Amino acid sequence: MNIFPIRALSDNYIWVIEDEKQLIIVDPGEAKHVLSYVAAEKPEAMAIILTHKHHDHVDGVAEIVAQYPDTKIYGPREIEGFDMTYIEDGDQFTVLGHEVTALLSAGHTEGHLSYMVDSLYLFSGDAMFSAGCGRVFTGDYQAEFDALETFSRLDEDVAVFAGHEYTLTNLRFAHSVQPENEVLAEALAQVETVIDSEHPTYPSTIGREKVINIFMQAADVQEFKALRDLRDQF
Repeated sequence: MNIFPIRALSDNYIWVIEDEKQLIIVDPGEAKHVLSYVAAEKPEAMAIILTHKHHDHVDGVAEIVAQYPDTKIYGPREIEGFDMTYIEDGDQFTVLGHEVTALLSAGHTEGHLSYMVDSLYLFSGDAMFSAGCGRVFTGDYQAEFDALETFSRLDEDVAVFAGHEYTLTNLRFAHSVQPENEVLAEALAQVETVIDSEHPTYPSTIGREKVINIFMQAADVQEFKALRDLRDQF
């Protein structure tokens, strides 16, 4: 199995899980590069998994399905306009031979879901980024705090794949909050090198995020909200 990103828009990642001529596409915010890849590889089956309703995660779906109408779509009920299988928190389902578990990770949107694939890979959408988390557009900081708590309970070697390349900015923010933290300083230097080489900073791991993601280290929702408010202005 191969997991790789297709870059989209300004900083989105469309994640592709490729396995024996089958593709699972996570959050296709645009279709162009996905369709180019599909045309070249000619997979025998495809599916789409969606984490939440924002346009930069769903806008490619209609065009992909128009060209490949057998593509099955899975996602939360907050997404409308597609013929899809609706998924709820805790649902366990099979997609092209892969076992998937849905985890409610609201806060960024009301119904945001993240997905554990084969108990090894977490696709966190905009709920959690490396060294950060999504803006709490709902105003429900408790929900976002709970989502990070859910992630923190996963095995430390679980690989993390998020929806945007925000790692460098997130670490700069974290280092501004904790300037004496040598672990953050080292992580920042490493990520600067990765970005300069034009490589993605993913996958991360749950274990790594526990160390470098200061939002996951918040003791309670009040501390989390204070950090998120600072990050919103950074």
